[in-house]
Amino acid sequence: MNIKNYIHEVGVTAKKASSKIAIATSEQKNIFLKNLAKIIMNHADDIIKTNKKDVKIATLKNSDNAFIDRLTFNDTNIKLMADGLLKVAKLNDPIGQISNKRKMPSGIEVAQMRVPLGVIGMIYESRPNVTIDAAALAIKSGNSIILRGGSESINTNNYLALLIKESLIIANIPEGAVQIIETTDRAAVTEMITQTDFIDVIIPRGGKSLIEKISSEAKIPVIKHLDGNCHIYIDEYANIEQAINITDNAKTQRLGTCNTLESLIVNSKIAALILPDLMNIFDKKSIEIRGCERTKEFVPRVTDASEDDFYKEFLGPTISCKIVDSIDEAIYDINKYSSAHTESIITENNNNAMKFIREIDSSSVMVNASTRFADGFEYGLGAEIGISTDKFHARGPVGLEGLTSLKYIVFGSGQIRT
Repeated sequence: MNIKNYIHEVGVTAKKASSKIAIATSEQKNIFLKNLAKIIMNHADDIIKTNKKDVKIATLKNSDNAFIDRLTFNDTNIKLMADGLLKVAKLNDPIGQISNKRKMPSGIEVAQMRVPLGVIGMIYESRPNVTIDAAALAIKSGNSIILRGGSESINTNNYLALLIKESLIIANIPEGAVQIIETTDRAAVTEMITQTDFIDVIIPRGGKSLIEKISSEAKIPVIKHLDGNCHIYIDEYANIEQAINITDNAKTQRLGTCNTLESLIVNSKIAALILPDLMNIFDKKSIEIRGCERTKEFVPRVTDASEDDFYKEFLGPTISCKIVDSIDEAIYDINKYSSAHTESIITENNNNAMKFIREIDSSSVMVNASTRFADGFEYGLGAEIGISTDKFHARGPVGLEGLTSLKYIVFGSGQIRT
């Protein structure tokens, strides 16, 4: 296969399809989504069977448990994937919405209209559910999309591509509106991120090294987040039982996701009431705590933390811990070490809660909730194409509106400028 020619052809096809999907009706888009949900459930056994091929290969390569978890399909997450499609179908179609309409002294009326971005290039690793989520959001937001999954999920993604194609045909939407790159050659990524004539935005989703490479080499705008070093600060005014339950959930409910808790900060005034119980829970679940010197005063058997540990996204059974004397110190440390993904404060003090959400510079900031809620599905977006820690265009979970832009429209009645 000539990769350069192949990606060029894919880009041309996507560009042609984008003009058709941009004017597709809401009914067409919802027919696609509802039928894809039905087809996925009807083919659940075949999806799992195909997925097992990828899981077997990854296992033979000694991939870690978090990686295998992200790769694996089962009845539960297939049902969640189908439910996500139906939720997206129920969402209002953003395309063509007119907002901010106002009449100017000249008599013209100025407003803004929501429009598609055009062609999206999505480059991602391990998670085959992204294939369905991304296709759903792209179609509903009037965009065509080129999907390049990782080599580890090639069998699953190619099978899902067949189901997506079937659903596009049923909805009378061009098949080129969703294309999945069929080669695992890494040269395909290099070609995609330089296709300025055909691709309008690149969205990478995967490991830090992948995203750094794409961000540095792409000639196309990139919506990205590098990693998810998420924090919880347990304030001196925290409800102890609530703090323990939230921290346990945020860290152990699922280890290998970008919204998993990686860094815990505890106020010194409450540490003695929190840390021993948390240590017992983490011991039972084989979670290693890497703590500062002051952490060891409350739980002596923790591992010594290095400075680098406070910056890390572990994506595994490890968490860093720091003791601070004030909320100001906590905010300073979080803004220093955070990857600007998601941070949460556990407190019953409203002033501290409001101070925290004002001063923490991250894409999601929470009060008395697990960081695991930082997710498009949980935010009511139906699904997400990724989480952006950028500050321009889209920030946080990227749903339908994040895949659109605004253009100005003007209504006149014969006015001329004097």
